[in-house]
Amino acid sequence: MELLLRVAKEVSAHDTLEDMLQTIVSESAEQTGADRGTLFLNDERSGELYSRVAQGTGHREIRILNNTGIAGHVFTTGVGTVVLDPYNHPHFNSKVDLETGYTTRSILCAPVRTVKGEVIGVLQMLNKREGDFHAEELRLLEDMTALTSMALRSRQFVERMHHARQQEMHFLDVVADVTSDIDLGTMLVKVVTEAARMLQGDRATLFLNDEKTNELFSRVAMGASVGEIRMPNHLGIAGAVFTSGQTINIPYAYADLRFNPAFDKRTGYFTRSILCVPISNKAGKRIGVTQVLNRRGGPFTSEDEARLKAFTAQLAISLESAKLFDQVQQVKNYNESMLQSMTNGVITLNEDEMIVTCNAAGLRILRTTPKEILNRKAIEYFTEANAWVLDRIKVVEETLQNDITMDAQLAAPDGDPFSVNLTVQPLMSTVENGPPKKIGTLLMVEDVSNEKRMKSTMSRYMDPRLAEQLMTGSGDALGGQSALVTVLFSDVRGFTTITEELGAHGTVALLNEYFTVMVECIQRQGGMLDKFIGDAIMAVFGLPVSQGDDEDRAVRTTIAMINDLTEWNKERISSGKKPVDIGVGLNTDNVVSGNIGSPRRMDYTIIGDGVNLAARLESACKQYGAKILISDMTYRRLKGTYRVREADLVVVKGKTEAVSIYEVLDFHTDETFPNMLDVLEYYRNGLALYRKQQWDKAEISLRKALELNPKDKLSAIYLERTEHMKANPPGDDWDGVWVLKSK
Repeated sequence: MELLLRVAKEVSAHDTLEDMLQTIVSESAEQTGADRGTLFLNDERSGELYSRVAQGTGHREIRILNNTGIAGHVFTTGVGTVVLDPYNHPHFNSKVDLETGYTTRSILCAPVRTVKGEVIGVLQMLNKREGDFHAEELRLLEDMTALTSMALRSRQFVERMHHARQQEMHFLDVVADVTSDIDLGTMLVKVVTEAARMLQGDRATLFLNDEKTNELFSRVAMGASVGEIRMPNHLGIAGAVFTSGQTINIPYAYADLRFNPAFDKRTGYFTRSILCVPISNKAGKRIGVTQVLNRRGGPFTSEDEARLKAFTAQLAISLESAKLFDQVQQVKNYNESMLQSMTNGVITLNEDEMIVTCNAAGLRILRTTPKEILNRKAIEYFTEANAWVLDRIKVVEETLQNDITMDAQLAAPDGDPFSVNLTVQPLMSTVENGPPKKIGTLLMVEDVSNEKRMKSTMSRYMDPRLAEQLMTGSGDALGGQSALVTVLFSDVRGFTTITEELGAHGTVALLNEYFTVMVECIQRQGGMLDKFIGDAIMAVFGLPVSQGDDEDRAVRTTIAMINDLTEWNKERISSGKKPVDIGVGLNTDNVVSGNIGSPRRMDYTIIGDGVNLAARLESACKQYGAKILISDMTYRRLKGTYRVREADLVVVKGKTEAVSIYEVLDFHTDETFPNMLDVLEYYRNGLALYRKQQWDKAEISLRKALELNPKDKLSAIYLERTEHMKANPPGDDWDGVWVLKSK
């Protein structure tokens, strides 16, 4: 009893938990004759037994799960034990001996129990120096722990309070540090770093909601090298938390159906546990989520949830401010970039008519520098010949309405005049629950000097690229030259009937609408409009400069012409107007290009047999029931893949050599050409048999094609020819060539 009272008195006299533990372990080892001893206390948060004092080891703190080993068994059962043969004991962990090189011969282990009977740890002695441990020594240990447990419990509680206080102060310091930064990227880095450190997580990610796209995005994801992450704000764990507003704590990610393992597969990372909490602003609106992965030492606890919620709640206002600042900065950068890339000059004045900004185009047009124009009063800069600008600014200030001055003159600093279109408009700010307030003036200056006006005028009468070459002084390049080009001809079907129905005004209006649609298709693919011939269009691909894939551009143009015409016809039909139908012919050949005419009137065009063949193919579309026909020369030079079939082997009017011609079918749909693949297969087979003079077999294939698509005119043409040839065999010298007698 004297011994127990002395130990209890010594333990109570210490101020730190380490000193208490040291005293208990030392006295216990001395009284039991043990070689070394350890006192383990239970950490309720982590489910571990820990000791900061262990005799004979170099470890400052030891931690083991509170249900493993002899110590864990005693803690969970609350029953002390004497183990005289540890290596044959079912709960002994021999790995510790292997790691330390120490050999455990005997163990004396007693629970540390409070007066209420609660087990808060274990006291363990190893290797009695003389003899064996016995039951009396076990009772001695139990008595010693019973007398000292209250002091231990109190000191443990004080230490936890001190630790919690330190955590709280650190938490406040961290929040202050994070919220002091307004830059969104820097703030996100700080948030995810601290969230992972605070919860002992391996990685953390903060997602913010993009209301414009309904996506969760993050520019910072610890351990990831994928740049910005974006995903729909209702998918995955993060999406579930954002939409529901409920925290999700998953101890085993792959056992949860909401978890998407695709990102793990993509990065090679293995997700074990996930804690994800929503972030809401002061109005209760969710603005994002914070996600921490893989807590070291086990799953995330309820305390972790509370800490992360508190952390994100403190950050919500600052995050929203940083996000807003980031959006404003993006808009500012976008506006500045847009202004600098504009070809028109943009000048802004503040309320005091001080020139605040001038973009690059403005400096170029006004032939000035930032030093000469910025931070100067408008009345100081626009003087003498340019003073009329001040009058326009005054009008806008009085009326608060836009003012446009067309084709006016400004004088450069050297006195050289130039023409501009000037637009002056007020800069207004919106005030909540009040009228807009004028905060400045904007001047937009468009250069309309003689060169620009001439180019604009010329571009209305010739291809813009030709006008550009002429305006840049390279008009000589437009002289006669030979070039390999692809020529396009298109023509409106039944145009004479249309003109009779519409009259003069209606016909011109129709052609203007039709040519607008067709020319857009040509210029979109880099083609050059050569001329309009009544209702016909002549265009060329490969001039003034070849682009390397002119044949493909021409074919894509013809397909677009038919498709866009179909959409235009839908509008016409809905308005009670008749649809317009066209045929298009393409041919690739060497032609002569150049300025042709008289010194008073010239026209840049192309001439040659290649041009004529393109025109013949456009006309032949009517005979074959096709919308697009291309020559063999064009077909063989195509780089892309298109739905094309051979239409015929023909000799056009005025020629003696036969050429193959092909029909392009890419514009068709299942409605306009049903069963296309099967029809084409039967058609090609029938055409081959027709040319071999196997009339019966050819007839069978062609009839099958027509059964699948009764409107396929080419199959019908060859069926008619087959029947004719069958009745009038052409002879062995027949080569299958057909002569086109019409232009």
